[in-house]
Amino acid sequence: MLPAGARPITLLHLADIHLAPWQSTKLDWLEGLATLEPDLIVNTGDSLGHRAALPALADALRVFQGVPGFYVHGSNDVFGPVLKNPLRYFGGPSKLASAGDIERLDTAGLERAFDDLGWLGLNNTARAIEVRGTTIAAFGVSDAHRHWDRLDETEAAISRMRKALGDVPRVTLGVTHAPYRRILDAFVDLGADAILAGHTHGGQVRVPGGHAIVTNCDIPREQASGLSSWSHDDRSAPLNVSQGIGSSIFAPFRLGTPPEAVVVSLLPRDIG
Repeated sequence: MLPAGARPITLLHLADIHLAPWQSTKLDWLEGLATLEPDLIVNTGDSLGHRAALPALADALRVFQGVPGFYVHGSNDVFGPVLKNPLRYFGGPSKLASAGDIERLDTAGLERAFDDLGWLGLNNTARAIEVRGTTIAAFGVSDAHRHWDRLDETEAAISRMRKALGDVPRVTLGVTHAPYRRILDAFVDLGADAILAGHTHGGQVRVPGGHAIVTNCDIPREQASGLSSWSHDDRSAPLNVSQGIGSSIFAPFRLGTPPEAVVVSLLPRDIG
């Protein structure tokens, strides 16, 4: 999808870290991802999984200092995990706990940590950076699972960004935490060349050899993880949904959906 003659770009897609501070193996694994030498990082949210996780997360991600990136938030970057019956997960998309049960997390501190790395926030907005000589324009929404998305704000930001970039050749990424159909349709309509999302955990429990049992949103189960294509009104874009790295500390199980970070190679179009 890159312009002909452009240098390839290695994109590292991080999703759903759900970090608790005692998860030393996960922290070591995150630091080890630096050996992949990514040119660009996209974090699709739910990085926090405990009120005390931020210092450990910021320290582990410091290996990516100076690597350009984008991020959006999931609800677990705002609210702490809540103890509940894990079987409710299979009853349909999860719902926010009552106000008295919610613990607020240090979202502003998380944003400062990401900003210090050189990552740009895309929560209901659009930003652009240059990576290996190619302009990467990106837009995103805040967590659609909690209806925090404001597509009108995103569309206005895209217009401002495109006006500022003028005729500069570019590749456009759409970034969302939760891959709801309304968001994916809008992203295709708004000109995304590729879309990245997380949230589903790949279903978290999958019948071996089959699709996810649930998706925690309305995306088709066969598209709950991996690379596929999303089409709307005669236009389509590649869609990558990561299975994510972690899970809630109150539902720490996976079956058939191992944790993952995803390496995506963006390649130039053939000349002619």
